[in-house]
Amino acid sequence: QVQLVESGGGLVQAGGSLRLSCAASGRTSSSYAMGWFRQAPGKEREFVAAISWDIGSTYYADSVKGRFTISRDNAKKTVYLQMNSLNPGDTAVYYCAASRARATAFRIDYDFWGQGTQVTVSS
Repeated sequence: QVQLVESGGGLVQAGGSLRLSCAASGRTSSSYAMGWFRQAPGKEREFVAAISWDIGSTYYADSVKGRFTISRDNAKKTVYLQMNSLNPGDTAVYYCAASRARATAFRIDYDFWGQGTQVTVSS
Protein backbone atom coordinates (compact mmCIF):
# COMPACT_ATOMS: atom_id res chain seq x y z
CA GLN A 1 0.00 0.00 0.00
CA VAL A 2 1.13 3.52 -0.79
CA GLN A 3 0.26 6.44 1.45
CA LEU A 4 0.18 9.98 0.13
CA VAL A 5 0.13 13.01 2.39
CA GLU A 6 -0.42 16.50 1.03
CA SER A 7 0.84 19.64 2.71
CA GLY A 8 1.37 23.30 1.97
CA GLY A 9 -2.23 24.37 1.70
CA GLY A 10 -3.59 27.42 3.42
CA LEU A 11 -5.06 30.85 2.94
CA VAL A 12 -3.54 33.07 0.31
CA GLN A 13 -4.48 36.39 -1.22
CA ALA A 14 -5.60 36.55 -4.83
CA GLY A 15 -2.61 36.92 -7.10
CA GLY A 16 -0.38 35.16 -4.64
CA SER A 17 1.45 31.87 -4.79
CA LEU A 18 1.41 28.62 -2.91
CA ARG A 19 3.45 25.44 -3.18
CA LEU A 20 1.86 22.12 -2.37
CA SER A 21 3.81 19.01 -1.54
CA CYS A 22 2.79 15.38 -1.58
CA ALA A 23 4.99 12.94 0.27
CA ALA A 24 4.71 9.25 -0.49
CA SER A 25 5.45 6.37 1.84
CA GLY A 26 4.98 2.64 1.88
CA ARG A 27 5.68 0.56 -1.20
CA THR A 28 6.51 3.46 -3.43
CA SER A 29 8.02 3.24 -6.86
CA SER A 30 9.53 5.72 -9.27
CA SER A 31 7.33 4.17 -11.92
CA TYR A 32 4.21 5.88 -10.55
CA ALA A 33 2.74 8.66 -12.56
CA MET A 34 1.54 11.41 -10.25
CA GLY A 35 -1.36 13.75 -10.50
CA TRP A 36 -3.06 16.60 -8.70
CA PHE A 37 -6.81 16.96 -8.50
CA ARG A 38 -9.00 19.43 -6.66
CA GLN A 39 -12.52 19.49 -5.34
CA ALA A 40 -14.66 22.36 -4.17
CA PRO A 41 -17.69 21.78 -1.91
CA GLY A 42 -20.63 20.42 -3.87
CA LYS A 43 -18.54 19.88 -6.98
CA GLU A 44 -16.89 16.87 -8.53
CA ARG A 45 -13.20 16.29 -8.20
CA GLU A 46 -11.44 17.75 -11.22
CA PHE A 47 -8.08 17.22 -12.81
CA VAL A 48 -5.39 19.81 -12.28
CA ALA A 49 -2.04 18.45 -13.41
CA ALA A 50 -0.10 15.24 -13.94
CA ILE A 51 3.48 14.15 -14.45
CA SER A 52 4.74 10.94 -16.00
CA TRP A 53 7.13 8.55 -14.29
CA ASP A 54 9.56 8.17 -17.19
CA ILE A 55 10.87 11.53 -18.39
CA GLY A 56 8.67 13.80 -16.36
CA SER A 57 6.29 14.83 -19.10
CA THR A 58 3.61 17.12 -17.74
CA TYR A 59 -0.01 17.81 -18.51
CA TYR A 60 -2.26 20.56 -17.21
CA ALA A 61 -5.91 21.44 -17.15
CA ASP A 62 -6.63 24.48 -19.28
CA SER A 63 -7.79 26.37 -16.22
CA VAL A 64 -4.35 26.25 -14.62
CA LYS A 65 -2.04 26.11 -17.62
CA GLY A 66 0.62 28.78 -17.39
CA ARG A 67 -0.03 29.33 -13.70
CA PHE A 68 0.62 25.96 -12.08
CA THR A 69 3.69 23.76 -12.38
CA ILE A 70 3.89 20.13 -11.35
CA SER A 71 7.24 18.55 -10.56
CA ARG A 72 8.60 15.54 -8.75
CA ASP A 73 11.63 14.49 -6.78
CA ASN A 74 11.84 10.72 -6.82
CA ALA A 75 14.70 10.67 -4.32
CA LYS A 76 12.46 12.42 -1.81
CA LYS A 77 9.38 10.51 -2.94
CA THR A 78 7.62 13.82 -3.28
CA VAL A 79 5.57 15.54 -5.92
CA TYR A 80 4.99 19.29 -5.92
CA LEU A 81 2.47 21.70 -7.30
CA GLN A 82 3.64 25.27 -7.59
CA MET A 83 0.62 27.52 -7.89
CA ASN A 84 1.04 31.10 -9.04
CA SER A 85 -1.40 33.88 -9.86
CA LEU A 86 -4.03 32.27 -7.69
CA ASN A 87 -7.61 33.41 -7.89
CA PRO A 88 -10.72 32.57 -5.83
CA GLY A 89 -11.69 29.98 -8.43
CA ASP A 90 -8.71 27.94 -7.30
CA THR A 91 -10.21 27.51 -3.85
CA ALA A 92 -10.64 23.80 -3.21
CA VAL A 93 -9.25 20.79 -1.44
CA TYR A 94 -6.26 19.63 -3.43
CA TYR A 95 -5.49 15.93 -3.67
CA CYS A 96 -2.45 14.18 -4.99
CA ALA A 97 -2.74 10.77 -6.57
CA ALA A 98 -0.50 8.03 -7.92
CA SER A 99 -1.08 5.90 -10.98
CA ARG A 100 0.62 2.60 -11.63
CA ALA A 101 -0.15 3.01 -15.31
CA ARG A 102 0.29 6.44 -16.82
CA ALA A 103 -0.38 10.11 -16.31
CA THR A 104 -3.94 10.90 -17.26
CA ALA A 105 -6.66 13.38 -16.43
CA PHE A 106 -9.08 10.71 -15.24
CA ARG A 107 -9.69 9.72 -11.64
CA ILE A 108 -10.23 6.09 -12.54
CA ASP A 109 -6.63 5.77 -13.70
CA TYR A 110 -5.22 6.58 -10.28
CA ASP A 111 -4.69 3.89 -7.67
CA PHE A 112 -3.72 5.82 -4.55
CA TRP A 113 -4.97 9.09 -3.12
CA GLY A 114 -3.98 11.47 -0.39
CA GLN A 115 -6.45 12.97 2.07
CA GLY A 116 -6.17 16.43 0.61
CA THR A 117 -5.04 19.86 1.69
CA GLN A 118 -7.24 22.94 1.73
CA VAL A 119 -6.36 25.89 -0.45
CA THR A 120 -8.36 29.05 0.05
CA VAL A 121 -7.81 32.11 -2.09
CA SER A 122 -9.28 35.32 -0.75
CA SER A 123 -10.77 37.99 -2.99
